[in-house]
This record gives sequence, structure tokens and C-alpha cells, in this order.
Amino acid sequence: MRIAIASDHAGFEYKEAIKNVLMEKNHDVCDFGTHSTETVDYPDFIHPAAAAVARGDCERGIVLGGSGNGEAMAANRHRGVRCALCWSLESARLARQHNDANMLSLGQRLIELDLALQIVDVWMATPFEGGRHVDRLRKLDDIAG
Repeated sequence: MRIAIASDHAGFEYKEAIKNVLMEKNHDVCDFGTHSTETVDYPDFIHPAAAAVARGDCERGIVLGGSGNGEAMAANRHRGVRCALCWSLESARLARQHNDANMLSLGQRLIELDLALQIVDVWMATPFEGGRHVDRLRKLDDIAG
């Protein structure tokens, strides 16, 4: 699977760890930066990653920051992107199962690396349930205009 990944300085270390694990699992990872812990503005890196998912250049995306909140907000500005901020295995499972989240946002300052890696595994492995959730997602797209 082709996966976009991006972070600001506060998510850089987890981005690198997640990127390495994904590549070990033979995913094609497109790294949109940042490439250090030097202070940067997260929209400069999150928008290009989200645009790649929105265009279909990448099937999914993962974005990281200190809390993950701003990164999720930036990604969700793109039509067709459903970025979920996850903090537990259950939040990751439900993001995929009920919301067909095609992007995942994580906060490096809020969760341990081991949990972040487990969240990525669950999020990657969980299929969309479909059914009653399809109409709900359609309503999200209708509002996005």
C-alpha cells in the first residue's frame, strides 16, 4: 500500500519510527517531511500529504505532531480526506471500521511509541464495515461541498 506520512518537529521521532516499520512491511511510504526536530509549521507538511491522499496518489496517510490535533484539522480541510485523531487501539479500530478513515493522526507528546506503533497496526489492518456507515460518510462529503 502507498502511504503518505508527515509531521512537524514535535512528531518527527515517531514519524521516523513508523515509517521504518511500514517499509519493513513492504509498504511504499511517501515522506512529506519534516526531516528534523527543528521547529516548523505543521501545515507546510501536512497539507501536501493530505493532498496526495485526496488525489489518490496515496491510499492512506499518517500525520503526527505534539498532540495530533492541528495535524488532523489541517488534513481534514481536504475534500475526501477522513483523518482520525487516535489515542487507543479502540479509537483506531473504530476510525477504520465505522468512519473509513483514510488518514491517521497521532500525538507524540501524548502516547508512548509502543502504543503508537500498535495503533498504526490496528488502523492498517481494520477494514471498513460499510453498511449503515456509507450513508453517514456520504453526508460528510455533501457538507464539504
